[in-house]
Amino acid sequence: MAKNGIDVSRWQGDIDWTKVRTDFCIMQAGFGKEISQKDICFEKNYSGCKANRIPCGAYWFSYAVSEEEAKLEARVCLETIKGKQFEYPIYYDVEEQRTLKLGREKVSAIIRTFLDELEKAGYFAGLYMSASYLRDFVTDEIKERYAVWVAHYGVSRPDYSGIYGMWQKSNTGSLAGISGNVDLDECYADYPGIIKAAGLNGFSADQTVRKNVTLTIDGKTYIGTLELVR
Repeated sequence: MAKNGIDVSRWQGDIDWTKVRTDFCIMQAGFGKEISQKDICFEKNYSGCKANRIPCGAYWFSYAVSEEEAKLEARVCLETIKGKQFEYPIYYDVEEQRTLKLGREKVSAIIRTFLDELEKAGYFAGLYMSASYLRDFVTDEIKERYAVWVAHYGVSRPDYSGIYGMWQKSNTGSLAGISGNVDLDECYADYPGIIKAAGLNGFSADQTVRKNVTLTIDGKTYIGTLELVR
């Protein structure tokens, strides 16, 4: 079953996380290639999610027009999120027109550079884009290689034929604890299970070993699963 979530940034202002009821939240960590471009509400939003047990992920808005700039953006993103734990992916938000004008191959190279840097640092990396931008500016290799978060509003489902794990379906949602509009999302993948089991995004790998066992006690046979936690 799909989980219903939200994504937030400084534009939502001061959120009362004690009132927010959502399955998950993806928050903006920042944008660009300077640490000064960290989202001013990121720390507060992260703390609010953790204090109220809301699984969360993050995204970084790109202005990169070269692989070199994408690498700088990745490094400052990693600096911003280090020491934190995220149950959902860290997404690269690519929608800047100066970037898109570079064409499919160059845009894809920029995306690959950023996401590869995140993966090398131990994060589950994904790409956020509108359905039309995914179709027009991203190679199939990228779309098949990384988790996709597709944006398309006012439709019953995204006009996108590729595989996607999350859909941003509205930018005019309303939720207790948040003043004004908030983006609404649906997630179809068990990202928390995948990420925790693999030991990504600040989590330690699942060290539980499960074995099927059969025991006979006083003439009775019992079949079950034994879990050994290292």
